[in-house]
Amino acid sequence: MPMTYVIVAVLTAAWVGFSGFSLLRRADFVTQPLVQYGIPRTWWTPLGLAKAAGATGLLVGLALPAVGIAAGVALVLYFLGAVVAVLRARSYATVVFPLLYLAPVVATLSLG
Repeated sequence: MPMTYVIVAVLTAAWVGFSGFSLLRRADFVTQPLVQYGIPRTWWTPLGLAKAAGATGLLVGLALPAVGIAAGVALVLYFLGAVVAVLRARSYATVVFPLLYLAPVVATLSLG
């Protein structure tokens, strides 16, 4: 397993895991945009858990590649959905934020 892949996967998992943890603890910098985008509060916990599960899956993927691929694909779909949600809310100035999460997930998948 190439060291580049391991480093990118671990950093991506940490980045996505931090985002999931921040959403689960209802950090203002995460929840304020969700309110602005019209994401129902009842979705916040499942969305945070999905991010945490994806991050965990990327780490498990270091030992079980199929799990890492599944987690990566799921995270790509998650963050594409986030881009759509931001665009539907017409918050064009903040569309970069889900892309900042999408890019390392795509990089992890392409290196894996």
